[in-house]
This record gives sequence, structure tokens and C-alpha cells, in this order.
Amino acid sequence: MKPIGYWLNRTDKALTCHMNAMLAEFGLTRTAWQVLDVIREDPQATDTEVLTVLAANADIGTLTTAIETAIAAGWIARPEPGRLALTDDGRARLSDVAERVHAFRDLSAAGITREEYRITVTVLERMTHNLENRTMSSPKPQPS
Repeated sequence: MKPIGYWLNRTDKALTCHMNAMLAEFGLTRTAWQVLDVIREDPQATDTEVLTVLAANADIGTLTTAIETAIAAGWIARPEPGRLALTDDGRARLSDVAERVHAFRDLSAAGITREEYRITVTVLERMTHNLENRTMSSPKPQPS
């Protein structure tokens, strides 16, 4: 059996590759979709909030590029400095994209029960907390 890190990396690559291909016709990537979804959920979102919420998903440069690309494509606008909001056109187009994302989620979870999914997420969350808490509380090695 391959170790969990192997499957985590391979799953993330498969999710990104398939989602990027699926969203290409909309001019979006997985990261751009995540940016738009954060802004959809919080109509008062700021750049800082988007970067913070998605920090585990991509680096600041990738996220900033996704934000700027979404602005250039008319998905979002800056109603005031530092703040992001969906445009009317972006909101309308996002409903079409959401249908595709729901189909993507159904495909990626095919054959997986809700209980299996819940257990998987719970285990991964616990592993992450174990390692993050250990890393933060562990003394750093001293140079010799």
C-alpha cells in the first residue's frame, strides 16, 4: 500500500487537473474558482480575507494572480480599495460555473458514501492538527 502522502499529492493533482480542464471554457482555474467562491460567500470580502481563507490552497502570488485575472475578466471588481465584489455579470456567470462544479464534486465522490467522506476528512483534519501543533510546539534544533 502506498503511504498517505502519495495519495494526498496524487489526489490534489487529479482534482486540480480535472477541475482546470472543466473550468477552462469559462476562463477559470481551480484557484480562480476558489477566489470567486470566497467572494460569493462574503460580499464584503477584502484581498486580505481572500488570501487568508485560501492560504492553504495556494501561495500569495498565485492567489493574487487569480484575483487580478478575475478582475480583468469582469468576474469581480473593486468597489473600493482593498475590497472585492462579484460584478453582476460575474454573479450571473457564476451560477453556470456552480452547476459544473457540483457535477465535478459528484464525479470525484462517486462510490464514496457520506460516512466514508466524513471519516476521511476527519482523519485528515486530525493528522494536520497533530503535525501543525507538534511543529509549532517542538523546539528547533540547535546548530552544532
